[in-house]
Amino acid sequence: MKQDRRRRKAYHHGHLAESLLNAVDELATQFGFEAVTLRGCAKRVGVAPSSAFRHYVDKRALLTAFATRALHQLSDAMAGAKAKARKENTNAFHAVGVAYIRFALDKPAFFRAMWREEAIYSNDDDYVAAANALSAHIKGGFADTIEDRDATTLSPEELLAWSSVHGLANLFVDGPVGKGETKTRKLKRAVEMIGALAPVFDSTSAIEK
Repeated sequence: MKQDRRRRKAYHHGHLAESLLNAVDELATQFGFEAVTLRGCAKRVGVAPSSAFRHYVDKRALLTAFATRALHQLSDAMAGAKAKARKENTNAFHAVGVAYIRFALDKPAFFRAMWREEAIYSNDDDYVAAANALSAHIKGGFADTIEDRDATTLSPEELLAWSSVHGLANLFVDGPVGKGETKTRKLKRAVEMIGALAPVFDSTSAIEK
């Protein structure tokens, strides 16, 4: 009952669009994206379906907004991890890689949503801008943590970094790795894997010098 009152309060303060995205997160995390509907999200928020349709014309539009939010949040997580590492004089590449995987573990529905192009309007302006922003982080030396010769393309090193952290994140979220393990144990595995990548980048830097 208290939860319903909070949702209605959010709606009355003009935050219905955001509240509906929170409902997507809850439903998708609990039941999967197939269970997400505009009517279901409206019910969870505690408003009439007609109110939800004023913000999102259909489920596809709702999931597009959700995927857009996911892309922004991952970009922010990577940038924040790099800034913190630089401030604390710790390894920024490790920090950004762990932040990527932590995002997937903390927000699996958001992680799954980012590139579900079959379920969203992938040409939506806001979605494209968010995807480009994340792409800039990846192409820009993996959030400016490794050697980068061209910020407009994916170098082999950037591709290795991205595919490694994204692959492990996906194996944790939807695959066979880490089943039954705590998040702490999974993050320890992530740190170990990212550490195993270090010699590759150290060797590349040495060759370039």
